[in-house]
Amino acid sequence: MNYGYARVSTDDQNAALQLAALKKARCQKVFTDEGFSGRTMKRPALQRLLKTVKPGDTVTVWKLDRLGRSVIDLVRTLDGFRDLGIEFRSITEAIDTKTPTGRAMWQFIGIMAELEASMISERTKAGAAAAKARGVKFGRKAKLTAQQVAQAIKLIDQDESPDDVAASFHVGRSTLYRAIAEHKARDTRTALPFPARAIAPVRTGRSSRAATRQA
Repeated sequence: MNYGYARVSTDDQNAALQLAALKKARCQKVFTDEGFSGRTMKRPALQRLLKTVKPGDTVTVWKLDRLGRSVIDLVRTLDGFRDLGIEFRSITEAIDTKTPTGRAMWQFIGIMAELEASMISERTKAGAAAAKARGVKFGRKAKLTAQQVAQAIKLIDQDESPDDVAASFHVGRSTLYRAIAEHKARDTRTALPFPARAIAPVRTGRSSRAATRQA
């Protein structure tokens, strides 16, 4: 069975050109998504197609980007077809997995997917490094500010119940304890590792020469 798949991303676009090409390619049934972006694989008609095809069937599209705009998602879908014994054909790019050339093109797409994944990873790492250099902090936002933690410590030192103090800041007791521990750890790291010592004044002029003669 030869199934066709067509997609237009906006309601203003018309799938007529794709449908005509798929009809010429002798598709016996065509699944069409209208108004769906190719960046998501959660498309109603595409999901119906994936549930319908069986080993030995062929999926035909007018262009590769009709099936997916992301190279990574595209390769995952095509690999799924291959694992299930389903052939694939793209009319515009002249890809047909029934032929040696088509299978070679399939492997090339896989290489491009690896390249895309590597570039995304590098851009993500570079962006994170640049953000850290600007002072951007990652992770969840702290539930208590430094001023609130300091106030909580003061209240507890005044014999206020930790449960009452935590409730006043709308956090749990464990969250309060963790914030206090982190606050004290930061204070320890920023404190001097040794007490400051007075530095004796340097003698100059007569007092220095007199000290030299006495020595």
